[in-house]
Amino acid sequence: MGVPRVYCECGVCQDAREQGVNRRYRSSVLLESKEGSFLIDCGPDWRTAMERHRVRFAEQILVTHAHFDHIGGLPEWADSCRWLNRRGQLYAPQEVIDIIIRQYPWLPGQLDMHPIGQGLELAGWHIEGWKVFHGKNGYSYAYRLTKRGYVWAYCSDAIALSEEQKAPLHGLDLLILGTSFYEEKAEFSTRSVYDIKEALELLQEIQPKRSLFTHLSHDIDLRRDYGLPDNVALAYTGKTVLLK
Repeated sequence: MGVPRVYCECGVCQDAREQGVNRRYRSSVLLESKEGSFLIDCGPDWRTAMERHRVRFAEQILVTHAHFDHIGGLPEWADSCRWLNRRGQLYAPQEVIDIIIRQYPWLPGQLDMHPIGQGLELAGWHIEGWKVFHGKNGYSYAYRLTKRGYVWAYCSDAIALSEEQKAPLHGLDLLILGTSFYEEKAEFSTRSVYDIKEALELLQEIQPKRSLFTHLSHDIDLRRDYGLPDNVALAYTGKTVLLK
């Protein structure tokens, strides 16, 4: 839902309204390099995030799954393509594309849809995707990206990964992993994303050199010290990471 949640007056939501430290948009990443740029996901905060970073157009977007918090901005992206008379390039697994077109059947008028298949190249990055368990919400896709010996992965929506699903997360320079609560008390069958305590256990197993936790809920307060390891940090709105 992002932070603040409109119905909530908790300390984190109040801080997000007043100071902005804890203000969070729906998870998205902009990758920029000499070879080009692209976005990962296009949620309903797409326009706000683009304005914040003074980015006027996105030509390429890679989508993890077809939930609203990851695709809700696609109609606005398509509208920008229409007014600029430019074609947007959307990349996703075929089953994700199929859902997107069912939800927004007019998008192919402005966007070219590219099934990922066995992998793709964007802005000099070699990208491979695989399906991951998203708890009660079904599935998502994670992506492993490689360029000139640097390897990182983006796994925004997952929980209780199987050994097969964890395999591509080994040998990483950086893992960006979705977490929601510090310790989520809800019954497991109702959940869809790792909490931070569970994520730290996962990191002990797969041993990435660095990790960032994203997809944070209003349970997480950036003003608080959670005693995280030195190579683990919490993402925040506008955070920049050098991939090298």
